Amino acid sequence: MDQILPDELVALARKVIEANRAAGRTIALAESCTGGLVSAALTEIPGSSDVFEGGFVTYSNEAKIKQIGVSLDVLETFGAVSIAVAWGMARGALERSGADVAVAITGIAGPDGGTEKKPVGTVVFARAEKGGDPENVVADSRQFGDLGRAGVRRQAALVALELLMPDAAPAPTSLP
Repeated sequence: MDQILPDELVALARKVIEANRAAGRTIALAESCTGGLVSAALTEIPGSSDVFEGGFVTYSNEAKIKQIGVSLDVLETFGAVSIAVAWGMARGALERSGADVAVAITGIAGPDGGTEKKPVGTVVFARAEKGGDPENVVADSRQFGDLGRAGVRRQAALVALELLMPDAAPAPTSLP
């Protein structure tokens, strides 16, 4: 097959496109540490444009603010790798794309940037749905460990794809 990404990412992306197409849903992404990897996996699938509205790669804090409306106060208070920021990213991507569901990914892929509280391999995910209660935060934090930069990004992309499935969502969480 003519593709640039690992088979496991493309296979899961195909399932995401097919399941959301069958459910009549459109999807969007807000990616930070994955740098567009999830969007790239989705666009490996021919015909994905009827399901995938688009993705926002908001790697810097400025991009999070300007492109998808994450609050500067939230970024300064909780840090870019937090449930509050991931939730703001998901809500912003949902609103700006017009999709039915949006997933956000923010984390520390390494090799630098980790702290004692947020070590390398920490990734936070959030999922927002059209018509959902904005007070019902749907987010989760994962500790992948130091798998190397590529390993953390690959694992984060796989989790994000799973969260785009119509029947999947992390457990509701309270902010922060």
